[in-house]
Amino acid sequence: MIAHKDPMHILLADDDEDDRAFFSEAIMELKMDNKLTLFTNGNGLMDYLVLPDIKLPHILFLDLNMPGKTGIECLKEIRANTRFKDVSVAIYSTSSSEKDIEDTFIEGANIYIKKPNDFSTLKKVIKEVINMNWQFHTSGLNIETFFFSI
Repeated sequence: MIAHKDPMHILLADDDEDDRAFFSEAIMELKMDNKLTLFTNGNGLMDYLVLPDIKLPHILFLDLNMPGKTGIECLKEIRANTRFKDVSVAIYSTSSSEKDIEDTFIEGANIYIKKPNDFSTLKKVIKEVINMNWQFHTSGLNIETFFFSI
């Protein structure tokens, strides 16, 4: 008998309402066993993460450019807290600036995803990233493998 795993807990922090809706719809269409929690800004995300009895997410999709606490500020706080050492952080941004990619790599993100413009690519990206073997992916992490592209 196969042991039933818990649904994958996915967080998305993104201030853009359309991007959140697009992401949610893609997750629903993939019909994967998951629980998606959405945040409209970095402050809300960090307030949630420090709650003592939450189930930590398996993966966190983090937009960089948010009002209030930015994605990079959230990333620094997350990586400074040993409680979150096993949380995979995927930067999910419209930016493809080398500085943003390099900064987030240095600060400990696991992968950098440029937001796709079309729905089918978004679904493909989410599916690939969620199904990734993170232990293997992070063991050989370098700046070349950090930027995810389909």
